[in-house]
Amino acid sequence: MLVQAYLWVALGSALGGMARFWLTGVGARLFGETFPWGTLLINIIGSFVIGLFVAMTVPEGRFVVEPDFRAFVTVGLCGGFTTFSAFSLQTMVLMQEGQWLAAGGYIAASVLLCLLAVWAGHAIAMQLNPL
Repeated sequence: MLVQAYLWVALGSALGGMARFWLTGVGARLFGETFPWGTLLINIIGSFVIGLFVAMTVPEGRFVVEPDFRAFVTVGLCGGFTTFSAFSLQTMVLMQEGQWLAAGGYIAASVLLCLLAVWAGHAIAMQLNPL
Protein backbone atom coordinates (compact mmCIF):
# COMPACT_ATOMS: atom_id res chain seq x y z
CA MET A 1 0.00 0.00 0.00
CA LEU A 2 2.98 2.34 0.48
CA VAL A 3 3.61 2.22 -3.27
CA GLN A 4 0.06 3.42 -3.86
CA ALA A 5 0.60 6.40 -1.57
CA TYR A 6 3.76 7.34 -3.48
CA LEU A 7 1.87 7.12 -6.76
CA TRP A 8 -0.83 9.46 -5.45
CA VAL A 9 1.81 11.91 -4.22
CA ALA A 10 3.59 11.70 -7.60
CA LEU A 11 0.35 12.41 -9.48
CA GLY A 12 -0.47 15.34 -7.21
CA SER A 13 3.06 16.70 -7.56
CA ALA A 14 2.86 16.53 -11.34
CA LEU A 15 -0.48 18.35 -11.40
CA GLY A 16 0.67 20.93 -8.86
CA GLY A 17 3.89 21.54 -10.79
CA MET A 18 2.02 22.02 -14.05
CA ALA A 19 -0.38 24.45 -12.36
CA ARG A 20 2.58 26.36 -10.93
CA PHE A 21 4.27 26.57 -14.33
CA TRP A 22 1.04 27.79 -15.94
CA LEU A 23 0.22 30.38 -13.25
CA THR A 24 3.78 31.72 -13.22
CA GLY A 25 3.43 32.41 -16.94
CA VAL A 26 0.04 34.04 -16.49
CA GLY A 27 1.44 36.28 -13.76
CA ALA A 28 4.37 37.31 -15.95
CA ARG A 29 2.09 38.11 -18.89
CA LEU A 30 -0.40 40.08 -16.78
CA PHE A 31 1.95 41.97 -14.47
CA GLY A 32 5.37 41.81 -16.12
CA GLU A 33 8.56 40.14 -14.96
CA THR A 34 10.09 42.86 -12.79
CA PHE A 35 8.53 41.38 -9.63
CA PRO A 36 7.61 37.70 -9.08
CA TRP A 37 3.85 38.32 -8.84
CA GLY A 38 3.04 34.84 -10.14
CA THR A 39 5.13 33.17 -7.44
CA LEU A 40 3.61 35.37 -4.75
CA LEU A 41 0.11 34.48 -5.97
CA ILE A 42 1.05 30.78 -6.05
CA ASN A 43 2.33 30.91 -2.47
CA ILE A 44 -0.85 32.66 -1.28
CA ILE A 45 -3.19 30.26 -3.11
CA GLY A 46 -1.25 27.17 -2.02
CA SER A 47 -1.23 28.31 1.61
CA PHE A 48 -4.97 28.98 1.49
CA VAL A 49 -5.74 25.60 -0.10
CA ILE A 50 -3.64 23.57 2.34
CA GLY A 51 -5.10 25.44 5.33
CA LEU A 52 -8.67 24.94 4.11
CA PHE A 53 -8.18 21.28 3.17
CA VAL A 54 -6.41 20.28 6.39
CA ALA A 55 -9.00 22.02 8.57
CA MET A 56 -11.90 20.44 6.65
CA THR A 57 -10.43 16.93 6.82
CA VAL A 58 -9.23 16.62 10.40
CA PRO A 59 -11.07 13.91 12.40
CA GLU A 60 -13.57 16.48 13.71
CA GLY A 61 -13.81 18.21 10.31
CA ARG A 62 -16.64 18.23 7.81
CA PHE A 63 -15.13 15.61 5.48
CA VAL A 64 -13.53 12.24 6.07
CA VAL A 65 -10.85 11.42 3.51
CA GLU A 66 -8.52 8.49 3.01
CA PRO A 67 -4.87 9.02 4.01
CA ASP A 68 -3.79 8.56 0.37
CA PHE A 69 -6.11 11.36 -0.76
CA ARG A 70 -4.86 13.59 2.06
CA ALA A 71 -1.28 12.95 0.89
CA PHE A 72 -2.34 13.56 -2.74
CA VAL A 73 -3.67 17.02 -1.88
CA THR A 74 -1.24 18.20 0.83
CA VAL A 75 2.10 16.64 -0.11
CA GLY A 76 1.46 16.15 -3.82
CA LEU A 77 -0.79 18.85 -5.20
CA CYS A 78 0.06 21.64 -2.76
CA GLY A 79 3.69 20.54 -2.49
CA GLY A 80 4.10 20.47 -6.26
CA PHE A 81 2.34 23.82 -6.53
CA THR A 82 4.32 25.46 -3.73
CA THR A 83 6.35 24.19 -0.79
CA PHE A 84 5.58 27.49 0.89
CA SER A 85 2.16 26.06 1.74
CA ALA A 86 3.77 23.35 3.90
CA PHE A 87 5.98 25.95 5.58
CA SER A 88 2.91 28.10 6.31
CA LEU A 89 0.92 25.18 7.71
CA GLN A 90 3.76 23.97 9.93
CA THR A 91 4.33 27.49 11.25
CA MET A 92 0.61 27.88 12.02
CA VAL A 93 0.57 24.55 13.88
CA LEU A 94 3.52 25.66 16.03
CA MET A 95 1.67 28.89 16.80
CA GLN A 96 -1.57 27.07 17.61
CA GLU A 97 0.36 24.88 20.03
CA GLY A 98 1.67 28.01 21.74
CA GLN A 99 5.22 27.38 20.57
CA TRP A 100 5.79 31.00 19.56
CA LEU A 101 9.55 30.92 19.98
CA ALA A 102 9.82 27.77 17.86
CA ALA A 103 7.56 29.33 15.20
CA GLY A 104 9.63 32.51 15.11
CA GLY A 105 12.83 30.50 14.98
CA TYR A 106 11.44 28.37 12.16
CA ILE A 107 10.47 31.46 10.17
CA ALA A 108 13.82 33.17 10.72
CA ALA A 109 15.85 30.01 10.08
CA SER A 110 13.87 29.17 6.94
CA VAL A 111 14.29 32.60 5.39
CA LEU A 112 17.90 33.17 6.40
CA LEU A 113 19.23 29.65 5.81
CA CYS A 114 17.41 29.26 2.50
CA LEU A 115 18.76 32.60 1.28
CA LEU A 116 22.23 31.55 2.41
CA ALA A 117 21.83 28.18 0.67
CA VAL A 118 20.68 29.72 -2.62
CA TRP A 119 23.58 32.19 -2.45
CA ALA A 120 26.08 29.37 -1.73
CA GLY A 121 24.72 27.22 -4.55
CA HIS A 122 24.91 30.17 -6.94
CA ALA A 123 28.44 31.08 -5.82
CA ILE A 124 29.67 27.50 -6.25
CA ALA A 125 28.05 27.22 -9.69
CA MET A 126 29.66 30.49 -10.79
CA GLN A 127 33.07 29.11 -9.77
CA LEU A 128 32.44 25.88 -11.66
CA ASN A 129 31.11 27.54 -14.80
CA PRO A 130 33.61 28.07 -17.58
CA LEU A 131 34.83 31.64 -17.85
